[in-house]
Amino acid sequence: MADLLARPIARRRFIRIGAALAATAFVPAALAAAPVRRWSGSALGAHASIELVGADARLADATFVAVEQEIIRLEALFSLYRADSALSRLNAAGRLDAPEADVLRLLALARGVHNETGGLFDPTVQPLFAAYAAHFAGGRTDALPAAVLADRLALVGFDRVAFDEDAVRFARPGMAMTLNGVAQGYITDRVADLLKARGFANVLLDIGEIQALGGGRDGDGWKVGLAAGPNSDALAATLRLKDRAVATSMMDGTVLDTAGRIGHILHPRKGAVPSAFSAVSILAPEAALADALSTAAVLMTPDELSRFDRPGVEIRATPV
Repeated sequence: MADLLARPIARRRFIRIGAALAATAFVPAALAAAPVRRWSGSALGAHASIELVGADARLADATFVAVEQEIIRLEALFSLYRADSALSRLNAAGRLDAPEADVLRLLALARGVHNETGGLFDPTVQPLFAAYAAHFAGGRTDALPAAVLADRLALVGFDRVAFDEDAVRFARPGMAMTLNGVAQGYITDRVADLLKARGFANVLLDIGEIQALGGGRDGDGWKVGLAAGPNSDALAATLRLKDRAVATSMMDGTVLDTAGRIGHILHPRKGAVPSAFSAVSILAPEAALADALSTAAVLMTPDELSRFDRPGVEIRATPV
């Protein structure tokens, strides 16, 4: 548990893709003959993969080089685990001067989801997460002391983060952000934009979150399975995605204590809380939006989730 603060957290591997799901699909002859080029790598410490339909080998190889360069560029902005990243420099100094356009774009999306979810999506929970991770690092089983909890909760509040073209600024010393609840989705979207700009229209991306472009191998949508649990090979549902993204959050996808009671998604006003849902999946036009909304959704009550409505967004929740 001690290395939780020093390494990326693979908080989601709840979506299954690949040949096993596509094996039973009817594939029209024209699409069956189209070559599928595949790439695999990593982004923000998570496994990443891409399937391109209809690309020749030389074009695919050149595209995959560009994809890797784009991921490296974005990791240099959003990684919590690189000391030289823009996010790490912001956390260390409480200020980031002349932020890049991608930083501002991601923060604007995060601000919108923060407002839509009544503050449940809040990137400034990082001091709270650090306190829980440090407390349980040695195998302790007692609760985080109330005084420590109160001290860290006082540092949480995305409404106290100001950002514009000049700088990103924290209102209080000791504040810090994690973008783990949105950055993988954001990188997925930017890679999708890169592929579309190069003329690819039938693509499945898994860059920590899932984005499907086009109709897949059979023209009826890319086949994606939602896992029944964080360590389960069973599927709770199978989806067909066309020009859609999906993200799934589970409170116990990663736990901070040895007893497995403290999940990694923390309530910005309460700290560690149980979830009413074993899993929440969000389907949305963009992966970053699906990513952020799924993070907030596992903190909602059933009534809050049932009342949440956003055009173009579909919610699939499994009660505990």
